[in-house]
Amino acid sequence: MRSCSFAAPRAVIFISLALFGSLAAAGPIRSVGNMTFLDANTLAVADWRGGEIHALQLLPPAKAQSGPFNLGDISNPIARALNTQPDKLRFEDMAFRPGSNLAYIALSVEQKSSTPKPALVTVDSTGRVAVIDLNKAVRTSAALTDAPAAEKRLWRDIPEAAYTVTDMAYYEGKLYVAGLSNASFASTLRVYSYPFSGSGSATSVEMYHAVHNQTETRAPIRKMVIASLNGVPTLVAAYTCTPLVTIPLKDLKNGAHIVGKTIAELGWGSAPVDMVTFDVGQGPMVLLTNSHKSADLMPVSAIAEAALKPGLSTPIKWPNEPLLGLRSTSIPMSGLAQFGSQDKDFFAALRRDEATGAMELVSVRKGAFLRLSDFINEYDFAGFKYPPGEQWSGTHKTLRTDEGFSDLATLGK
Repeated sequence: MRSCSFAAPRAVIFISLALFGSLAAAGPIRSVGNMTFLDANTLAVADWRGGEIHALQLLPPAKAQSGPFNLGDISNPIARALNTQPDKLRFEDMAFRPGSNLAYIALSVEQKSSTPKPALVTVDSTGRVAVIDLNKAVRTSAALTDAPAAEKRLWRDIPEAAYTVTDMAYYEGKLYVAGLSNASFASTLRVYSYPFSGSGSATSVEMYHAVHNQTETRAPIRKMVIASLNGVPTLVAAYTCTPLVTIPLKDLKNGAHIVGKTIAELGWGSAPVDMVTFDVGQGPMVLLTNSHKSADLMPVSAIAEAALKPGLSTPIKWPNEPLLGLRSTSIPMSGLAQFGSQDKDFFAALRRDEATGAMELVSVRKGAFLRLSDFINEYDFAGFKYPPGEQWSGTHKTLRTDEGFSDLATLGK
């Protein structure tokens, strides 16, 4: 992508937001990772170091400006708010609070000689940053039982326990938590009733991986959504390298070991970044963004049809036939750090500027699936004129306005 001119964040608010609710849990929050909203005022946060999931009760949000995000650098204002340097920030997750147009961003802040410090901030579309004081966060918590042992490592330096939670989804009063356990069949789905009441259930999951040509029981689900497939509430899960698997929720029973159905192989050499569902008038869709390849767009109806067929059981033919099963539509989204649904009109993404390394927070209109200002093309030159009735002129006008270039909205007219 080209280096774009974005609006600079206007202000940083150096405040701590108090939280309210029942009495706070006794122990400190030791890490913040995957997040999901349980309702407009409750944010679930995975704390793998503390071995807990916390449900934070949030104050009513300050009024935020509506509309898209076009922030070219949020690293510096967040670092200033947290009294650190931008290169000390690790962006762990992002979630948009329903109805607020506020991005909640979970971070780990590197320390000189100690464990990274957890942080949670909000950012609005003008670039204002507010810090949530996790020490004052009134919350309820649930234990993450049977987490991987603290001494276990991946690639020498990565704690296996960091993958105790890889994603969370909330559906009809239950929080579904994907990740690892310390069992020999390590890939685990935990389920908690909310409000939290005692320990949750845990089900181990295996699936067939058509790229690796093996049944896998250790590699965890990386991203997931819950959708109704043929009238059955079903978890749709994506794994690294990139099998797509369906698991009916009714199969998740405490202590059980189940086999998910692999309905697609979407491409090797990549890991899921985020998975969202949305509908812009063409029926429910699933969008899976990936670390090293294009995003995958799939109608829920096509996923449902694939779920009725036998699962995959034979390998791909590498490298000439890398895909199997359900076919997706490739969408030009890659290089994203975090991704999610902002509101009914927009997705939002955290991504690095390729030239400066700054972390951007930008909106992408649903249905368009790109930011026009990422590119230089024929439409952008002063001498270009749209032919009469040209189908893209209206779309370009909308996207230019979305992306902060309203002065160029009539270019080519």
